[in-house]
Amino acid sequence: MWTDVMTGEFLGTTFMILLGGGVVANSMLRGTKGAGSSWLMINAGWGFAVMVGVLVSTSTGSPYGDLNPAVTIAKYLLGVHTDEFKVARMMLAELLGCFMGAVLVWAAYYPHWEVTRDPLRKRAVFCTDPAVANKAANVISEAIATVVLIFAIGSMVDSALITDQALPYLIGVLVWAIGLSLGGPTGNAMNPACDLAPRIAHWVLPIAGKGSSGWQYAWVPIAGPLLGAVLAAALRRVFL
Repeated sequence: MWTDVMTGEFLGTTFMILLGGGVVANSMLRGTKGAGSSWLMINAGWGFAVMVGVLVSTSTGSPYGDLNPAVTIAKYLLGVHTDEFKVARMMLAELLGCFMGAVLVWAAYYPHWEVTRDPLRKRAVFCTDPAVANKAANVISEAIATVVLIFAIGSMVDSALITDQALPYLIGVLVWAIGLSLGGPTGNAMNPACDLAPRIAHWVLPIAGKGSSGWQYAWVPIAGPLLGAVLAAALRRVFL
């Protein structure tokens, strides 16, 4: 059964990927107004995208604004979410929203796929790739970034200095900071849904000259964030 929480998670992730994938498309694709923009712009865009996603999610049915199966699982391990079926439905909605957002990015930049020759630049709009391919190290890098994300969000929620109204904006700044500091090795997905679902979109959409969808790497931005979720939950139980 579809619920209001699922609606919020679906819409939040749709907006998050539309804006997050959109800033990558603006930088990577040929002939855009932002072609060749910097890593700083991409990370800023992703920070704002997550901020908007949380705001949309929490205003359209979800009181949580998780947007991320790793966050949802960490909250389950910490006792914030207690219903396994609710957790599964939230994760499904997050996956579907990420897929929809990726389709909208494809539509928004439709003329630019054909004129962009490099298939890797096209794929980068949808999913991550490592700067240096070393799957064990890549999993560790994703796990570390996800631990920082989840532990810091929990600290923000618990802090007496931060109001609920300020939280979405500070989460956006946090994502921006993590991208700048820890994004170099893998582009840190930190979110299984925001890598897997757009990768599926890349696979199924009729993108001219798109090349491979990189399935040999696809398990890394799933395993790393899930490992990070478990570690972050454990650390919060130990220290808090």
